[in-house]
Formats: sequence, C-alpha cells, structure tokens
Amino acid sequence: MSHPIMFDDADPLLHRVREIALAFPDAAEKVSHGRPAFFTTKVFGYYGGSIKVDGEYRRHDQSLMVLTDPDERSALLETPGTYLPAYLGPSGWIGVDLTADTDWTEISELLDASYRLTAGKRRVARLDEITR
Repeated sequence: MSHPIMFDDADPLLHRVREIALAFPDAAEKVSHGRPAFFTTKVFGYYGGSIKVDGEYRRHDQSLMVLTDPDERSALLETPGTYLPAYLGPSGWIGVDLTADTDWTEISELLDASYRLTAGKRRVARLDEITR
C-alpha cells in the first residue's frame, strides 16, 4: 500500500533541511511513508513526523526527526519544540519542530550526530576528513 505524500516540495524549511542533510558523504533522499527521508544505508533523518495524543495522530509536518545518543536524549526532549515521535520514539528518535526562528546550527549538529550513529565507520571517517 502506498502512502500519501505528506509534504510540500516547495517548503523553504524542507529546502534548508535538504541542504544540510545531503551535504553528508553518500547521503541521499527518498520518500518513505509519505515523507522525505535522508539516508546512506540507514535513515538518519526524516522531514515531518507525528505524535499520538488520546488515540489520535497529530502531525508535525514542519519538523525534523533524528536518532539521538541515549545520553543526550532526555535533555533534548526537555527543550521547547521537541517531541517524542510516534513509532520511532521508542527506538531513540526525537522530533524537532522547525520555524522561521529555527537555530540551524543546532539542526546541523543534530543531523551530524544522527548521521554518525547510522552511517558506518568509513563514512564517518570521510566526514571527519571533510570537517577538519
């Protein structure tokens, strides 16, 4: 069963996320479950997410979901604008709402950390070479 597309390709926040995510070594984009997903062999970021409240799903269309280090996850979830996404939250993922006032340095750092958790040693070594 195919999922409906749940994003606007012209969304400027998505455009900014794409610029950051696709700059990582071997990063690519695909549509997964109706949303943009950024990956190498494993996904390291999704644009958009949802939470379940009182049995209903509430969409966070302009947000970024990333895999986080378990030691940092609790502190990140206490930050305003973050949420525990449905389905992926129990596996260590968090969601961050994006707005015109988003701190893009923080978003870059979150994507970097998620990439490092999923990309494998060779890609991380290449990233380290690039960022020196």
